[in-house]
Amino acid sequence: MVPAAISAALLIILSACGSGSGQATSPQPASKPLEGPEETIKLYRSNCIACHGTELQGQMGADSDLRHVGSKLSKEQIVLQIENGGSLMKPFKDKLQPEQIEALADWLAEHK
Repeated sequence: MVPAAISAALLIILSACGSGSGQATSPQPASKPLEGPEETIKLYRSNCIACHGTELQGQMGADSDLRHVGSKLSKEQIVLQIENGGSLMKPFKDKLQPEQIEALADWLAEHK
């Protein structure tokens, strides 16, 4: 009897989860494209987007949000962060060339 009661309760809960209000939801706004030098955007997309998001919004908590990083860190600090990494961020000094790190830091420092 108990397994039947559990099955019935589970069926009711799952049915309630699937029922909608019948109203159409508005579509999500399209993602805003990243703006900046083409090569820098390519670098960001191939090295940074997984953790920092498609719009710099961050995917790993508040510390990964780069939308206003230029108002928090200087370009030099951004270079050091990219080179050496941080608590969750891996270092990129062995993966990216110094001029690539500089380009990313220049671009990110503009986000204030």
